[in-house]
Amino acid sequence: MPALNVEFSERELEDLRQIAKERGTSMKALVREAAAADIARHRALKEGAEAFRRFFTGHAEEFAAAFPDDEPPGSGEGRVA
Repeated sequence: MPALNVEFSERELEDLRQIAKERGTSMKALVREAAAADIARHRALKEGAEAFRRFFTGHAEEFAAAFPDDEPPGSGEGRVA
């Protein structure tokens, strides 16, 4: 399995040791868990943003009608979704 060396300050290492000890896990497992959680969060945000874009694009005319003050100047007829 590929590996990655990560540098931490002395304070960060001490905090990691303490947290790992409190959770009853290793520092390696703690850091890997945190990275995996951030990767999952990043993917979910990207997927959510894409779902929103598709929804908004699919309902652009409805949004324009519901919020006309938020439409950019010159939009309207000939509008491309």
